[in-house]
Amino acid sequence: MKKMLINPVTVLVMVALTSFACSSKFSGFDKTDTGLYYKIYSVSEGEVKAQTGDFISLDMKYTTEGDSVLFDSKTGMGGQPIRFQLPPSDFGGDLYEGIRMLSPGDSAEFLINADSLFTITFKMPNRPEFIDSNAYLKFFVTLHSAESLETMQVKETELLEQYIQANGLTVEPLESGLYYIEIVPGTGKAIETGDIVTFHFNLMLSDGTQVFSSYDKGEPMQLTCGKPFDTPGFDQGVSLMKKGGKAKFIVPSSIAFGQAGRGAIIPPYSTLIYDVEVTDVMTKSEFDKMQETQKKQQEMEKSLAKSQEMGKLQQYLKSNNIKVQPTTSGLYYIETVKGTGAKAEPGKKVKVHYTGTLLDGTKFDSSVDRGEPFSFTLGQGQVIKGWDEGIGLMNVGGKATLIIPSSIAYEDRDMGVIKPYSPLLFNVELIEVE
Repeated sequence: MKKMLINPVTVLVMVALTSFACSSKFSGFDKTDTGLYYKIYSVSEGEVKAQTGDFISLDMKYTTEGDSVLFDSKTGMGGQPIRFQLPPSDFGGDLYEGIRMLSPGDSAEFLINADSLFTITFKMPNRPEFIDSNAYLKFFVTLHSAESLETMQVKETELLEQYIQANGLTVEPLESGLYYIEIVPGTGKAIETGDIVTFHFNLMLSDGTQVFSSYDKGEPMQLTCGKPFDTPGFDQGVSLMKKGGKAKFIVPSSIAFGQAGRGAIIPPYSTLIYDVEVTDVMTKSEFDKMQETQKKQQEMEKSLAKSQEMGKLQQYLKSNNIKVQPTTSGLYYIETVKGTGAKAEPGKKVKVHYTGTLLDGTKFDSSVDRGEPFSFTLGQGQVIKGWDEGIGLMNVGGKATLIIPSSIAYEDRDMGVIKPYSPLLFNVELIEVE
């Protein structure tokens, strides 16, 4: 099949000719013997096509026939391409058949039968109700790369050699294949089997792709030495460290995730680079003792918060001259704008804008800040009890303030900013009832 070059004039001419020559019911599309409708736009000169079993990287968007976007990897995947091993076709005329028509650098548009896509490829029990059984979905695909596992295995060796050379490393690998590079010698306790290790680490691929960082999360991690944590190479490297130490581990795929890789994040045959900092090392008995002390402290804090909650709530009401009486559950419902639209009723889907704060004004969540209303089904336990009750008192167009005691919020649970036994304040607007 001849590919169309992306040239505005050429595309228009080719589409016009195809619409006369093609027997497809979709104007401008060609059709394979298996029933796949397609357009391929060549932006590459490659002749090698993606093959079943290749590890591929691509951008993909799919929409309804009416162009409503259902998924877009450039927004839904954080801007990162989708990466996976190309499987055999699930059915004649499926998306995988279309991808096998592409060379790296090609872009294409495919029309895939919706019923087969959702029930066979996506393995859903039923297709979504808003999709007709005879409908087609539009897939827009740009293939970035397609490599066989054999090619990736050779590439791993090349990338590892380049990394070692670029970083001027002279250390020899251990018998396992691990490259252990001590950056800062630890001066504390050596790590032994059974010890609880607290640590931070960064993880990247040998080509520089960042995979994970505990520093970004703001909290260190813990493992028990001798029990598998991540990869065999990582576990071995940690066992060589001491408290206060920093080290770099270069972990070939043979002691990492091997041919399988790890989902879309870590491709097959990937050498992993860890930068590790051990912040604490405790024996099991020391750790258990610390846990018990922390548990007692948390229980004391919860008990104190529980005893103080009602006083804080009453003080807030008094300071803000709020005289409304609570409902039987304890909810304070303050209507600020009376709604004139449909009534929110249990079982109906509602759309709400809200901003949630603690009584001291600390904001913990806001759909207004995100610019997107929140939808849920009322009375189904999908939200806290205070919300189900409070929203149920509203009509579309209405606005209200909900002051919710912890008994109908998160009670004794620690939700980060929301500590146990915290009353919550929500300013809400009911936008829609379906």
